[in-house]
Amino acid sequence: MAFGTNIRTWFEGRWHEGDVAVMRAADHGIWQGSSVFDGARMFDGLVPDLDLHCARVNRSAAALMITPTMDPTEMVEIAREGLRKYAAGAAVYVRPMYWALDGSDLGVAPMEGATGFALCLEEVPMPPADKTVTLTTTQFRRPVLADNVCNAKAGCLYPNNARMLVEAKRKGFGNALVQDAMGNVAESATANVFIVKDGVVLTPIANGTFLAGITRARHMANLRAAGVEVREAILTLDDVRAADEVFLSGNFGKVTPVTGFDDVTYAHGPMTKRIREIYMDWALSAPL
Repeated sequence: MAFGTNIRTWFEGRWHEGDVAVMRAADHGIWQGSSVFDGARMFDGLVPDLDLHCARVNRSAAALMITPTMDPTEMVEIAREGLRKYAAGAAVYVRPMYWALDGSDLGVAPMEGATGFALCLEEVPMPPADKTVTLTTTQFRRPVLADNVCNAKAGCLYPNNARMLVEAKRKGFGNALVQDAMGNVAESATANVFIVKDGVVLTPIANGTFLAGITRARHMANLRAAGVEVREAILTLDDVRAADEVFLSGNFGKVTPVTGFDDVTYAHGPMTKRIREIYMDWALSAPL
């Protein structure tokens, strides 16, 4: 089911209008879960880091033993071609996807070289700059690489995210703050997490239990270029409770201020506002 409107789909060498069917009933991707995707964003005529998102979907495919079949530069050109059909100022979610078509021995492992590819564009508004979220804890945790493909943006990981979100919403919160197997903070159910303490910006060390996002890395680089101290660190739930500010970082919303974690409240503070401003300034100056 789509969550946007005005959908366009590139499949089998050409653009199709609408949410067209791309999988068959016996495709490995639908019954064995061998699918990966990535997501970039167009807003204000800008598509920041589109090349990095297209490159990452190939790495995700390889991690899930799916043979990548598209060069990232070709994906970028396909996406830009499709985006030119949208109205000026449209906000569009850009989603390249791979899935395995056939299984090898016993049908479980994907067959090498048998790969489906599609690129879907959906018009989805950008969240407003003052859109905030509250967090709570969750009983569900991030897996380690020995248990699951934590080094891929894989569809098979998302049912666990959904469990976290449903649990949080049943408790009256907007998202979940998720721990890794050791009990340290990993990220939220949908995005990377940052805290601000005494003017220093901190984010969990990328220890392989979660995908260290492209937008996360962009914020870290932008802040350091602006003279702000940024550290990757082992963070506990108590560190988050003691923070001056908390925000989420992801491609979908770029910066989402957190105003509460269980019974702790935070202001939509100056550092969080500054980080969004720095990101938007960088996006305006980034190569198209």
